[in-house]
Amino acid sequence: MPKLLIVYHSRTGGSRQMAEAAYAAAKEEVDTTLLRAEDANPDDLLSADGYIFCGPENLAALSGAMKEFFDRCYYPVLGRIEGRPYALMICAGSDGENAKRQLARIATGWRLKEVQPGFIINTAAQTPEAILAEKTLPEEALAQCRELGQALGAGLAMGAF
Repeated sequence: MPKLLIVYHSRTGGSRQMAEAAYAAAKEEVDTTLLRAEDANPDDLLSADGYIFCGPENLAALSGAMKEFFDRCYYPVLGRIEGRPYALMICAGSDGENAKRQLARIATGWRLKEVQPGFIINTAAQTPEAILAEKTLPEEALAQCRELGQALGAGLAMGAF
């Protein structure tokens, strides 16, 4: 059975909710593992057939913990996961485009194949209090994450990627 790996980082719960929603749908289709970025390692990447990466935008960039995951794993898997399918999700307080672009560039360096367009859930958190507050994402945002997880899982299960 194909394996999907979902790696996420979350400080205030938004990205975690997104990753959990994708996981709930994907696990109905394929063997799916959900890991925090700080717990994921190169072996996890090598043992998976596809990926969903989910992280927050922090200070107009991908969060440090998510970037550290990529820094730690980049060279050990370089040239060994080429062509595998991936999708990405960003939780942002403003536009999130830079974080999305950063993550996509890393995936391009690994020569991964984007099979679903990446998307951004914008919480519109603009004050220090709102930025630091625990997030509760609306159902329509979580539905989008479930759809991504289901689609990637189904594609892996059918051998479409």
